[in-house]
Amino acid sequence: MNREAELLDRITVRADIFGGKPVIRGMRFVVEHVLEMLASGDSVETILSEYPILEPEDIQACFLYAHRSLAGEEIQERISVQATS
Repeated sequence: MNREAELLDRITVRADIFGGKPVIRGMRFVVEHVLEMLASGDSVETILSEYPILEPEDIQACFLYAHRSLAGEEIQERISVQATS
């Protein structure tokens, strides 16, 4: 598996978590929240220290997900979609 695929595997979509918004590793931590913090000026180091459950690769995965989304690539098929129970 290549590096980008490994990173995108960190992003999951589940209908029962935030209405199907992309989240990090199945946790209740949405990708858009990380991107919002970065856009407001928080550093990666700050985010990682404030949210120790996150890993540096999670932040990279958010960047990659955002890039692929804006580039218009169909990435939903590459994301682990887990059925609701």
